Amino acid sequence: MTIGILKEPNYETRVSLLPEAVATLTKKARLPARAGMDGNDTVGKGITVWVEKDAGNKAYCTDADYENAGASIKERNEVLHSSDIFLSINKPDQTEIINLESKIVIGVYHPLFNADLMKQWAAAGITSFSLDMLPRTTRAQTMDILSSQANIAGYKAVLTAANLYSRYFPMFMTAAGTIIPAKVLILGAGVAGLQAIATARRLGAVVEVFDTRPAVKEEVISLGAKFVEVEGAADASKAGGYAVAQSQEFMQRQQAKIGESIAKADIVITTAQIPGVKAPILITEEMIKAMRHGSVIIDIAAATGGNTPVTKNNETIIYNGVSIVGNSNLPATMPSDASKVYGKNVLNFLQLIITKEGQLNLNWEDDLVKGSCITHDGKVVNERVSALSPPVGAGT
Repeated sequence: MTIGILKEPNYETRVSLLPEAVATLTKKARLPARAGMDGNDTVGKGITVWVEKDAGNKAYCTDADYENAGASIKERNEVLHSSDIFLSINKPDQTEIINLESKIVIGVYHPLFNADLMKQWAAAGITSFSLDMLPRTTRAQTMDILSSQANIAGYKAVLTAANLYSRYFPMFMTAAGTIIPAKVLILGAGVAGLQAIATARRLGAVVEVFDTRPAVKEEVISLGAKFVEVEGAADASKAGGYAVAQSQEFMQRQQAKIGESIAKADIVITTAQIPGVKAPILITEEMIKAMRHGSVIIDIAAATGGNTPVTKNNETIIYNGVSIVGNSNLPATMPSDASKVYGKNVLNFLQLIITKEGQLNLNWEDDLVKGSCITHDGKVVNERVSALSPPVGAGT
């Protein structure tokens, strides 16, 4: 079996597997025990790894590093056409992938936002696994790319804000007077939000947090932040760890509360996203106008529309004296560690579909395999994605 690692698009700095992960595949390194495997199991037997030339450069890994790990360096066409499985964080170019019948692709393809593209992949006979669709279960934690990358996003969101903000984060008491600490407001206490809380507190800021899930209150308080409650939120306990859409009435109450906090905030970090739909608008233009000039908003939800009506993805704008950074790809600003944890997630997933003899084994009874598979055998097989697009071959 041959696994191919593709070079990512120019805007991306990460790579699917670092050389250390490749070495696990090519040198049959022992893997930690997990469910269904003992400590003596390996996933490397009979596996060849081909890496596209310069694939790891932006993550500070040279071709020589990959060769030392047992991989072969190839041109892109060779990797695409001769690999059984190929890895790419982002969607490969459509002109390349459409002719790759019977291949397996593994990455982060946001299929709920790309249902028509998934239908084309199905028609091309491609088996695709999108790791952002893994069920949020305890067993899936070691493969959870959303959490591993969101952790970095939350950390870098605060550092980005601190870099743009023209004042200190911590309190300072000096002979020249006292500097009061920055007030940070974080919207959403998922993985990114919790890391943002921890980072802002380490920098000495005073932190307030909104989230529609009361269950996260204890975690927020344990990190030293104030949890601002809004009553009447829709129950998200059965949403598999994801946020859920809220009623219009609740959104109005929430916005009123946010408006009170935002008028006092120096930094706002927004992380609110709902799978498959546009990000909710949590911050109105009127709220932004109420903020002090020089304040900063970091909108991590920019790629799905943003949590403000003026957010522009991959841009920093100044609106009424407030800097608004739209960046949903903050993990790419830390390519070495982001690639390391992403690669570990991928490596753990490969253990599910490759036997210790190096043979492909797609077990459709496994909820993780089934849940993350989007296209297979000429069909869109993921129920949530297929519901968004008519079946392959159906009339329009």
